[in-house]
Amino acid sequence: MSVTDKDRDILAHTLWGEARGESLAGQIAVAWTIRNRVNDGKDRSWWGEGYAGVCQAPYQFSCWNKNDPNYAYLSGARAIPFRELAQARIAADQVVGDKVPDPTGGATHYYAIAMKKAPGWAAKAKETLRLGGHVFFKDVP
Repeated sequence: MSVTDKDRDILAHTLWGEARGESLAGQIAVAWTIRNRVNDGKDRSWWGEGYAGVCQAPYQFSCWNKNDPNYAYLSGARAIPFRELAQARIAADQVVGDKVPDPTGGATHYYAIAMKKAPGWAAKAKETLRLGGHVFFKDVP
């Protein structure tokens, strides 16, 4: 699959919106979760097509929801701090460019530990990694 400049840009913005407080390793883990969805082979109407499609699919990554506080930054209405976006771009490029292995063990889902309650799907899924403020899962029903 060819990856466009738009795909890379949307992926980097998603990493900023979802994991800007994480280390580079944490952002790479989130990027791999997105890549695993891109390559999953499941119904594309749910995941979306390509990186941009997966990142911006409705109800997949909350930072793209219009009522999310991050949306003003992702839509361009507000500026993202240069250094923060630069780190997210590095993480995106490393994952898309096959420069780092998947630390998540094939995860297609994650949630932020800061959530007061784990999502319902997490109880029946296989946890693969805890890194920074996120828990990663695969085999989500």
